[in-house]
Amino acid sequence: MFESVPVSVPAPGKTTLDSMLPTSILPTVIPVAPGLSGAPDLPIVPIIPTPHATAAVRNLLYIAQAPNEALVTYLKSLGWKVSAGSLATQASVLKTDTPVAGIVDMTSFSARELTALEPALRHQRAGWIALTDDTHLADPVVCHLIRHFCFDFVKGPFSHATIGYLVDHAYGMVSLGDIDLADTPTVFGDEQMVGTCEAMQQLFRTIRKVANTDANVFITGESGTGKELTAVAIHERSPRRKGPFVAINCGAIGNHLIQSELFGYERGAFTGANQRKIGRVEEADGGTLFLDEIGDLPLDSQVHLLRFLQERKIDRLGGHDPIAVNVRIISATHIDLEAAMAAGRFRTDLFHRLCVLRVDEPPLRARGKDIEILALHVLHKFRSDGRRKIVGFAPSAIEAMYSYAWTGNVREMINRVRRAIVMAENKLITADDLGLGHCTGIESTTLAAARDAAEKRAIELTLLRHRHRLAEAAAELGISRVTLYRLMVAHGLRGAAMVTGADA
Repeated sequence: MFESVPVSVPAPGKTTLDSMLPTSILPTVIPVAPGLSGAPDLPIVPIIPTPHATAAVRNLLYIAQAPNEALVTYLKSLGWKVSAGSLATQASVLKTDTPVAGIVDMTSFSARELTALEPALRHQRAGWIALTDDTHLADPVVCHLIRHFCFDFVKGPFSHATIGYLVDHAYGMVSLGDIDLADTPTVFGDEQMVGTCEAMQQLFRTIRKVANTDANVFITGESGTGKELTAVAIHERSPRRKGPFVAINCGAIGNHLIQSELFGYERGAFTGANQRKIGRVEEADGGTLFLDEIGDLPLDSQVHLLRFLQERKIDRLGGHDPIAVNVRIISATHIDLEAAMAAGRFRTDLFHRLCVLRVDEPPLRARGKDIEILALHVLHKFRSDGRRKIVGFAPSAIEAMYSYAWTGNVREMINRVRRAIVMAENKLITADDLGLGHCTGIESTTLAAARDAAEKRAIELTLLRHRHRLAEAAAELGISRVTLYRLMVAHGLRGAAMVTGADA
């Protein structure tokens, strides 16, 4: 018999369920018929859905030649919006920018049809669960698709509850990456600047301050730190954002061409000048001119640039009339201009004209947690480059990225991650994939190697406990003496047994 349970009565003034919900929407309490034991009727306590349960539609794509209708009904009862059928009829579900859970019935497709499914299985916003059986698991095509593109697989017969749990897990996993990336601070345009460390936050504050003025800006930092991105960010936040942003790399143009590139020339100014050419300075009129690697500008060109900064007028080669230009100058370099001025390679008066406001770019090695955040950002942006569905970084890769000096800074990070996306053999990028295997104490290993190491260690410890008596050691390990002897030879342990005089 069930014992009666006292029901607590709300104190006066307390909020009760009846006071929170209108009576019309409360579920009906249905009494349970007494059991064979003669238990009294007990009310069923209704389960009221939580507010977030129906807050968003969760899409589920079920790919099969003949979808299981009972499974579809069950999944719909869990709140999934199920699209079931062939990929050709349901492919539109993958064209949205929202996470999608997926079920693919491997048993209902031929090998050729399964190969055709690979582009859909590679979709970065879909988490797939495979339905298969022992026969199909022997097919290399099926094994390849499951290993590289599915979160899990189920061998039939399967329960609906198991499928429901797995698709919920897969959906949650593909959603997690979006949450992480959404929380990552990014600013300015398509080429996003990513950073949460104090050095980057200080850089963002500096950008906002200098953007509101029209003074010249000098950006300094190591090669690959993103100086041009900073220049673009300043321009896009400035009153000149509707004007052009023109960039020129002073170190990439020959000394005899830099002046014509900067200031332009008239037709007939020199042999081959068949028409007038507008220079970069004049092209940036009303906007911003970015002079990258200004430290490589030849001395004679420095004189012409200094004159322009003083007078705000230019003279085209072969021209006679000065042309007024309204432009803001942002310059950058990775070299030490103070040392260049001391050596006479850079004009001091030009430096002071350019460096009215100074912005310092932090090197990647000094940005702490940003190293991992930036790597995930690059992975998210370029992971479609690879054939496999890369989902993240292995612990060895994370350790290596924090240990490495990053002499090439952000540019090197992008190159290493993009190469790893293409070359990685597994879903997780390792330190070796990044070319940083020497920077980690975590050795990359295969499952077979790990098993061999564990097997060797178990045999060694057992032999020590039994003083290398093979019969006793084999009995503890649950193998025959012959098998133990063979394993000892394979692992190079036979010599130790012979030295101790163990039984053969």
